Amino acid sequence: MKKLLRLAVFVAGAMAAMNSMAADAPKELNLGILGGQNATQQIGDNMCVKQFLDKELNVDTKMRNSSDYSGVIQGLLGDKIDMVLNMSPSAFASVYINNPKAVDLVGITSDDTDKSTGYHSVVLVKADSPYKTLADLKGKAFGFADPDSTSGYLIPNQAFHKMFGGNSDNKYNNTFSSVTFSGGHEQDILGVLNGQFAGAVAWSSMIGDQSTGWTAGAFTRVMRMGHPDLMKQVRIIWESPIIPNGPILVRSDLPADFKAKLVTAIKKLDTDDHACFMKAAGGSLHIADTKLADFQHIIDMKRELMNGSR
Repeated sequence: MKKLLRLAVFVAGAMAAMNSMAADAPKELNLGILGGQNATQQIGDNMCVKQFLDKELNVDTKMRNSSDYSGVIQGLLGDKIDMVLNMSPSAFASVYINNPKAVDLVGITSDDTDKSTGYHSVVLVKADSPYKTLADLKGKAFGFADPDSTSGYLIPNQAFHKMFGGNSDNKYNNTFSSVTFSGGHEQDILGVLNGQFAGAVAWSSMIGDQSTGWTAGAFTRVMRMGHPDLMKQVRIIWESPIIPNGPILVRSDLPADFKAKLVTAIKKLDTDDHACFMKAAGGSLHIADTKLADFQHIIDMKRELMNGSR
């Protein structure tokens, strides 16, 4: 009888623990999506992610697509966003600087072609323009993407400061006639096409077939937006050194059991529905292992910029 009583107590305790974990498991999951592209396309590119996670985790995944990178940063810091599939390294740095314990690193996006884990900031101009170098853009209108974008501001800003002096506020010692934040990489590309900017920045893997917009980056997205001949219409005149690809993040203070299941589900999305993962991540990419040290120089650069040193 004592053994039966102990067994009954154990079973009751186990069931109570299971019920408690089930009660703690979120019913909703908030997927953060960086701004910089058409909202309808953003939702379309991530609909398969929602469907996959809904089924795997028994949740209702809400797509939190922000008009700018800051919305996702504040969402992660304010517990309004639970995960991001391909975060801007600079935006991740902003989160980390504000709260080093806000998010956990799940992995980094890695190119399917050569397993590289980096990409480039590039400056594009119209293919039929006379501009061959950055110096040729003197006196012309220039477009950045977003203040929290790595390739769309942080990296080229540092390069321009070294080349021309000054900063974006004084148009790098008035090298450019104007410096505008368009809101995203796709807007930068379209701004060049429509003559708003003589030159602008975008991001690209610079791997694979140039005619298709390379394996990953903003060019492939714009081509899918109705510009199939884009790579014949633009030309690259500057390319940055390699930048670490975007990290995959989850909010650190999610219930531990649910967070573990979420991480497993994200990795399963990559392996079991790779086409969906590529569509959401922005190119032929998969998840590779990463660590904080991979982003330390980006964090250091962002801290310096936030402290007002150009």
